[in-house]
Amino acid sequence: MNALKETNFTLPGQTKFYRGKVRDVYTVDNNLLVMIASDRISAFDVVLPEGIPGKGQVLNQVANKFLDMTSDIVPNWKISTPDPMVTIGHMADPFKVEMVIRGFLTGHAWRTYKSGERVLCGVAIPEGMKEHDAFPEPIITPSTKADQGDHDEDISREEILKQGIVSEEDYVQLEKYTRALFARGQEYANERGLILVDTKYEFGKTEDGTIVLIDEIHTPDSSRYFYLEGYEENQKNGVQQKQLSKEFVRQWLIENGFQGKEGQQVPEMTEEYITSVSDRYVELYEQITGEPFKRHDSSDLEKRIEENVVRELEKLRK
Repeated sequence: MNALKETNFTLPGQTKFYRGKVRDVYTVDNNLLVMIASDRISAFDVVLPEGIPGKGQVLNQVANKFLDMTSDIVPNWKISTPDPMVTIGHMADPFKVEMVIRGFLTGHAWRTYKSGERVLCGVAIPEGMKEHDAFPEPIITPSTKADQGDHDEDISREEILKQGIVSEEDYVQLEKYTRALFARGQEYANERGLILVDTKYEFGKTEDGTIVLIDEIHTPDSSRYFYLEGYEENQKNGVQQKQLSKEFVRQWLIENGFQGKEGQQVPEMTEEYITSVSDRYVELYEQITGEPFKRHDSSDLEKRIEENVVRELEKLRK
């Protein structure tokens, strides 16, 4: 199994190129985006040295499923998916914040709470909570959308409005969309024997002023899932929840002395470890979609992707 670490295409009508932590994004004719979900994996805002075979396909196909499932809640950027690892969509001017919503005291929220803090992004968190406990109701804890190479930072609603990062009218709408998308995602996850614990959404604005959902949604990179069965019993007995998300990669890094801080070295990613991460991504895909994961031919990923994208662009640019 081969992993796609990066692409270096020159597409018809290409006007810009941007390489994010995971995605390679090509702008075509200044109105279309070609987003390629690579097999790169990042944690603590650092791209790890090895790719994870199948990961890009999992992310792209899960995101596409949920973009289609939630288009009645909020319009989104997607036009088509010409390849298992590619989505083509409309350009939008992205808001400079990520809308993070949390239903449980887990991950970053738990690490903050454990340190003694009881306020996260301006939101008060009750005393006496344990790791993975559910909040009385989901909380929104936004983060700034950092430029390439920088770290995303927690920010409060008040600070976003004070700095004029987002207008109050738009921010109120972003909150409404965020809560509605999360409720839909939780409902769907429960039907599949999962709990959608937390996630993040990114939004943009089209030329006509319409707010649209962009990037990915409810993937294991942007979201955290628990298994529903056994959750209550595990909480009662102080047993760790089994997670279907990237959190297990973060935990592995922490245990091996890496949290993205200066001077720290990424631990060696053995072939065995890479395979185990790939298997976890496939497990989430099959659990959340209820469908078997079909690995597509990876013998020459770049050639396959380029041919599929060029073919689709020929149709869209006519």
